[in-house]
Amino acid sequence: MSMTIPDTGNTPQKDNATNPAAKPNKGGLEGIVAATTAISKVDGTAGRLVYRGYDIHDLARTCSFEEVAHLLWFGHLPNQKELSELHERFTAERSLPENVLQTIRELPSTTEPMDVLRTAVSTWGAVSISGKPTIEQAIAVTARFPLILAAFNRLRNGKEILESRSELGHAANYLYLLTGEVPKDEHVQGLNSYLVLLADHGMNASTFTARIVASTESDIVSSLVAALGALKGPLHGGAPSKVQDMLRTIGTVENAEPWLREAITHGGRLMGFGHRVYKTADPRAEELREMARVADPDDFKLSRHVEETALALLDELKPGRRLYTNVEYYSAALMKAVGLSGDLFTPTFAVSRCAGWTAHILEQVSNNRLIRPEAEYTGPLNETFVPLADRS
Repeated sequence: MSMTIPDTGNTPQKDNATNPAAKPNKGGLEGIVAATTAISKVDGTAGRLVYRGYDIHDLARTCSFEEVAHLLWFGHLPNQKELSELHERFTAERSLPENVLQTIRELPSTTEPMDVLRTAVSTWGAVSISGKPTIEQAIAVTARFPLILAAFNRLRNGKEILESRSELGHAANYLYLLTGEVPKDEHVQGLNSYLVLLADHGMNASTFTARIVASTESDIVSSLVAALGALKGPLHGGAPSKVQDMLRTIGTVENAEPWLREAITHGGRLMGFGHRVYKTADPRAEELREMARVADPDDFKLSRHVEETALALLDELKPGRRLYTNVEYYSAALMKAVGLSGDLFTPTFAVSRCAGWTAHILEQVSNNRLIRPEAEYTGPLNETFVPLADRS
C-alpha cells in the first residue's frame, strides 16, 4: 500500500520573545498556544471534540477504530478500498519478534502493564525503526500495542501467548488475544467506541511530550516512549482504575449519598469528575455512558446512581465550580464490563491514543521547528562568589 504524509497545514512556532501576540506564561502553560494542528479540536466551553472536522459523536457511533486511525493519519475518512488496505496492513504487522517476546517473558509478573508496554515498545523500536517518522511506522507500532499487552497478560496468568486472527478488527483481536475467545459483539462494539473516543484529544500532556521529542528529529518510538511516560501519571491517564476502586468502596446505591457527601465536605477527590479543559459535560463521557449501559446493565445501575448523586452534591457544595463527569468515569465501567483488569485500563488508553500520538508526530515533522519554550527565572541574581576554602 502506497502511503504519504498528508499536507497538514502545520506552521513553525514563533519564539515568545519575537511574537507580540504570545500570551504571558502561567502555571501548567494554560492558555499558551504551543503549536498549530489540523488533527483535533477540543472546545471545553461547548463540550465538543472534533477529529479533522468530524464530531466525535458521529465517529464513535458509526466508525471502526481503523477508520478513525486512517482519518487521523491521512486526513480523510477511508473508502472501502482504503479501509481494506489498512486492515491488511494492520494484519501484516500483528507479530512480535523474539527479542521483544523475550523481554516480556523476563519481566516479573508483578510489573505494571504500563511499564511493560513502555519497555517492550522501546525494545521493538531498537531493532525495527530508524530514520524519519513515517505513516508506515505509525501503522506498524499501533498494530503492536495490543499484542504486547495481551502477551504479558497471558504470561502473568500462566497462559500461552496467542496468534492474532486476521479476520478480526483491531478491537476484537485485542480482546481475543487477552481471553482466547472470540469476543461478544457488544463487547467489541463497546471497546471499539472507547478506542475511537480516546484516539486523540488536542494538545494534552502526552501528545505535547511526543511532539517535543519529535521536534528534536528523534525517531517515532522515542517519541512514543516519552508519551507513554507522560500518560502513566495519575493526573493524565493513570486514574481510570481508581474510579472502580471508588465504586467498590461505595458498594451500594444506599451508601452513595453519605459517602460522597463526606468525601466532598472533607476535601476528598471524587475520581472521574472534573476536567482541566471541559467546563461542561465531556462529550466522550456521554458516549461511554451508553456503551457501559449496554455492556453491563447491572453494574451500570450503581455507576449511574453515583454519577447523578455526585453531580447534585457538587452543585450543592461546590457551586460555580462547573465540575462534570469526565472520560475516566465510564471508561472504567466499560473496560471492566468487557473483561479488562484494572491495571490494563491505562495501557488500553495507550492502545487508542497511539493513533493520535503518531498523527501528531507526523504532523510535527512535516513542517518542523524545535520546540524550545522559555522559563521565567525566579531565582536570585548577582550573588557574590566565594571560593570553596572561604565558605563557612
